[in-house]
Amino acid sequence: MQVTTAAAARAYTRAVVREQWESAVRTAREADVIDLLLVVSELVTNAIRHGDGLAGFDVTPALGGVRITVQDNSDVVPDPAYGSGALPAVHQGSGYGWPLIIRLARDITIERRPRGGKTISLLVPLRAADRHVPGAEQPA
Repeated sequence: MQVTTAAAARAYTRAVVREQWESAVRTAREADVIDLLLVVSELVTNAIRHGDGLAGFDVTPALGGVRITVQDNSDVVPDPAYGSGALPAVHQGSGYGWPLIIRLARDITIERRPRGGKTISLLVPLRAADRHVPGAEQPA
């Protein structure tokens, strides 16, 4: 699927979770899916706004979560990408994306592409939701 906007990336990511990660006996915790979609929004928006355009986007179910891969056309690696995840001390209107990504994702790698640009890959953990089984209520 050709993804060109953050909204399209979120929709595609949610579809991959539903169709490939979830099953008849496992659904993802909604809070984890919200975190996943926030990370996707931040990465794709950064590629569009600061990375000279989105060059590629992929979502792959993985052990323990979902791997997100975003490619852009800029060789510049943002300084906060290697930061601690601390939020900016002073509200500047921006600068919150990478700290959020660092806090919500694991196994973050940034590699320069041979023909220019970079690839950012990371894992966003997903946990299975507790399933309510009808008739399994505990007596009061």
